Amino acid sequence: MIRILLAEDQAMVRGALSALLGLEGDIEVLGAAADGEAAWRELQRLKPDVLVTDIEMPGLSGLELAQRIQRHALPIKVVIVTTFGRAGFLRRALDAGVSGYLLKDAPAEDLADAIRKVQRGGRAIDPQLAMDAWSEADPLNDRERQVLRLAGDGLSASEIATLLNLSHGTVRNYLSEAIGKLGVGNRIEAHRLARQKGWL
Repeated sequence: MIRILLAEDQAMVRGALSALLGLEGDIEVLGAAADGEAAWRELQRLKPDVLVTDIEMPGLSGLELAQRIQRHALPIKVVIVTTFGRAGFLRRALDAGVSGYLLKDAPAEDLADAIRKVQRGGRAIDPQLAMDAWSEADPLNDRERQVLRLAGDGLSASEIATLLNLSHGTVRNYLSEAIGKLGVGNRIEAHRLARQKGWL
C-alpha cells in the first residue's frame, strides 16, 4: 500500500481527492490537512510515503512544505496538485525536491498514476510545463523575492526593513534590483509580473 497525506485548503477539493484516491486498491489516505502547518505536524506524526499538496495554503505553502521535507531529509515524496500552471512554480518545486507536479484540470486517473510513479522513484511532471520551465529563468534571488512579496502585500520599505531586520536602504536596494531585473517601472508592476511568472 502507498500511504499518502493530503494537504489542501479547499474543503470540497480535499474531500474529492480523498474520495477518489480512496477508491484505488493500492493507495491508503492516512489523513488530510487544511493548511501547511497542520500538514507539517501530520507528516511527522503519520510518516506517509507521499504528500499530495496544493501550492497556496494558509500557514506554509506546498513549496515551503517540500523545502522543509528536503531540509529535514524526510523519506517522503511530494506530489503537487495545483491550478498554477506556471513555469516559475515548477522550477521552484523541482529545486525543493518535488517529484510530481500536476494541474487540477488533469484527468483524475493521472493523479493515482503519478503517485505510483513517484513512489517507485520516478517523476510525474506535466510535459508542456516541464518544457516551459527551462525556457525562462527566474532572475530574482531569494531575498529580492522575499522583499518583493512583502511589498506586494502592501508593506512599506520601512515596515519590511523592521520585519526582516534590515536597513531601510538595503530594502530599497533589493526592491530596485528586482524592478530592474524585471524591466518594469515600479514595485507594484514588479510584484504583478513576478506572480504572473510564478516567481513569487
